[in-house]
Amino acid sequence: MKKTVSTLWIMLLTISLVLTACTSPTVSDTSTPGATGAAKPAEGTGAPVPIKIFAQQDANVDLATNSFSKLAEQKFNIKFSWQTVPFDGAAEKRQISLASGDYPDLYMLIPWVDKFSQTDILRYSQQGVILPLDDLIKQYAPNVQKALDKYPYFKAMNTAPDGKIYGLTQLVECYHCSYPNKMWINSSWLKKLNLTMPKTLDEYKQVLEAFKTKDPNGNGKADEVPLSGSIEDYGVHIIPYFMNGFIYDDDRTYLLLNNGKVDVAANKDEWKQGLQFVKSMYDAGLIDKGAFTQNATAYKKIGDNADSQILGAGAAMHPYIFVTGGSDNSKTYDPVPPLTGPNGALATYNYPSDPGATFVLTNKASKEAQIAAIKLVDYMFTQEGQIRGHFGEEGKDWRKPKDGDSPVEKSATPLLATIPTPTGETPHNSSWGAMAQYFQPKEFRDSWVAATNIYDTTGYERRLQEATHLYDGKQPKDVFPHWAIWIDPSTADEAAMLKTNIKNYIDQNSLQFVTGAKDLNKDWDAYVAGLNKLNLKRYTEIMQQSYDKSFKK
Repeated sequence: MKKTVSTLWIMLLTISLVLTACTSPTVSDTSTPGATGAAKPAEGTGAPVPIKIFAQQDANVDLATNSFSKLAEQKFNIKFSWQTVPFDGAAEKRQISLASGDYPDLYMLIPWVDKFSQTDILRYSQQGVILPLDDLIKQYAPNVQKALDKYPYFKAMNTAPDGKIYGLTQLVECYHCSYPNKMWINSSWLKKLNLTMPKTLDEYKQVLEAFKTKDPNGNGKADEVPLSGSIEDYGVHIIPYFMNGFIYDDDRTYLLLNNGKVDVAANKDEWKQGLQFVKSMYDAGLIDKGAFTQNATAYKKIGDNADSQILGAGAAMHPYIFVTGGSDNSKTYDPVPPLTGPNGALATYNYPSDPGATFVLTNKASKEAQIAAIKLVDYMFTQEGQIRGHFGEEGKDWRKPKDGDSPVEKSATPLLATIPTPTGETPHNSSWGAMAQYFQPKEFRDSWVAATNIYDTTGYERRLQEATHLYDGKQPKDVFPHWAIWIDPSTADEAAMLKTNIKNYIDQNSLQFVTGAKDLNKDWDAYVAGLNKLNLKRYTEIMQQSYDKSFKK
């Protein structure tokens, strides 16, 4: 009931507002990487420029007293007035601030907490609530401009259909995040049962059968869970990993791109074959029934089972999703490469940062505030600013590499090593963390130092890096780049509705086919007909037009 009232309140306020509103990591030539000394005040200083800033804040951070906040204020002659909200309910609070008219000069957000969607950007830019950044970037943000020029997909993500930039998203080339649908298998069980790492779908099924029937945990009980997953987020879904042996499954849009032509995967015979394979494992009791319904907490309880280890394999972007890092159980799971099926071995690829905007200036910002704010975000597109803003203070939160240090990518030059906060101590409140994560190209992230023991928590990033090498390059030559597609404002609402209806229909029917609620032989044609009735043709038409407009220029 409360949610319904809040939603109605937002809608009413939005209506009121509408009526009244009618590169490389050394891209910068600033000071040396990682410098953390006090910055010099901005030139031509007078009174500090006041900026009212909306931000999300967790329990371990106080942005008002944060040392990076103070550094930014000094360096850019700013006086922040913080409007902070907790992570829980952050999206609703941002929407209320906009709808009520009591919004700040600047929004700086954490994308995985909440951000401006592309629809938000189009709506509020048309109302004049958020400002175009193009001129500010050209005049005051050379490092942002270099990033836009060097990374075409990043420019596409930030450029609205009218050719203007109304907000900036983060450029985070998280390597292991780019291949989210990984599979992790209990190598200690493989060794105990004298099995080898499977290479094909059929071999994998045989391994799971052994996990189920041969008591690999040695407790004399048939309590093993051969394979599990979750529905909570991308990268933990069971179906996509196996479907990629039949037809490409991006786990988000179900769209394909063949020689520039947009199509859908989920009505093809290969999709039906993939579901038949997953169903065969489900019928044999090899897949945990909860894998299609449980949340992340329930999933992790299986991996962390206290009495004995019971999980044979888990679908996950990384194993700490289903098992606690540093535990004995966590050290036994290794990545399974993409498995060869009837049509090869594919891997799901997704750009790790979603489209939208985390840096947004509103029409309440003075010209001085606009300039100071764009200079601030431009600083976070330098190596120095990125390290200081994201990691914190040198010697306290991170250090320069020393002899013997090895970067996560062996061919890279080590740049920095993080200093873990000692157990029992509170974080140092010296960085903006994910809120400052604006410029992290792959070569920057490759240079982070990690321990060589990949099964220790300090070597975890290396473990994920090495696992991802098994998936890299296995995606199709052409992947529909949903992360860089803008929908024309005239069709945005229609496309959003079609996408939601179509995706939900595919997800629900896939589950019903696998679990036996629907019969793949008897009900497949009706399923395809139902998909067409959801106006699939119109949806692919809109996505084709959007793709052509974004990439065929």
